[in-house]
Amino acid sequence: MKRDIISVLDMKNDFGEFIDDGIKLKRNFKQGRKDSSMDRKTLGMIFEKASTRTRVSFETAMTQLGGHAIYLSPRDMQMGRGETVADTARVLSGMVDAILYRAFEHKNVVELAENSSIPVINGLDDLEHPTQIVADFMTIKERKGHFSGLKIAYVGDGNNTANSLMLGAGLVGADFWIATPEGYEPSERFIRDSKSLARKHKSEMEVTNDYREAVRNADVVYTDVWVSMGEEKEKEKKEKAFKSYQINEKMVSLAKKDYIFMHCLPAHRGLEVTNRVADSKNSVIFEEAENRLHAEKIILKKVIR
Repeated sequence: MKRDIISVLDMKNDFGEFIDDGIKLKRNFKQGRKDSSMDRKTLGMIFEKASTRTRVSFETAMTQLGGHAIYLSPRDMQMGRGETVADTARVLSGMVDAILYRAFEHKNVVELAENSSIPVINGLDDLEHPTQIVADFMTIKERKGHFSGLKIAYVGDGNNTANSLMLGAGLVGADFWIATPEGYEPSERFIRDSKSLARKHKSEMEVTNDYREAVRNADVVYTDVWVSMGEEKEKEKKEKAFKSYQINEKMVSLAKKDYIFMHCLPAHRGLEVTNRVADSKNSVIFEEAENRLHAEKIILKKVIR
């Protein structure tokens, strides 16, 4: 039976294994141990949105594991000229071993998976960013050594990354606080699912409009861009609404002294975060970015057989 990774919840039964095995893969790679588990395997990568980390990490991961990746943009595919998502899924199922899909709409990722006989990996859509979250929790585990009792504070837009991050926190049993301006909270479905997971693991999940509540005594402070791809028309409105939610030295002074600052990147420096925080000794944003490579490796090994 094929395995798709469309949501963080598709890893709910073994999320801890993804994290620990991803760290082991990274360690083995640094020690020069060869892994050819993707020998003769091919990953088809459909990108409707621009990408640096997702594209480079998956393409490099396939290469380092002995496989091959093909980059596909809509302008290079018949899907961009009217071929249906379902037909694209059926065609690619006969040619490659898995599909990575970075899409504007979640429903298209679901449709691709439903019509594909091979694994489909969500490389980001308008609801979730599950591959990023594996790298995020690898980074937290490497830096903090554990999850129980940790307080993760997310300050910013209740977007796809926030949705996936709160689910991930629920799965590992970390306390999670999200602070957004009024009207920009995550959807009720993600709040409900995350609170359910938190209760199961005896951790907290709180939504607030007061960033001080969220950041106070936090072990991790996380943010993302205020204006996601496809929201450019809302740029002026959102920047005005989020102005006081900028991660700066005054805000992070509320966190624990040994807090770590995280951002899935790209960062709009001077907007959601200042240079002083992004480049501080507490910042792990580039370790987090590097971990995307090793997170993608474990995801590929888990879904491609």
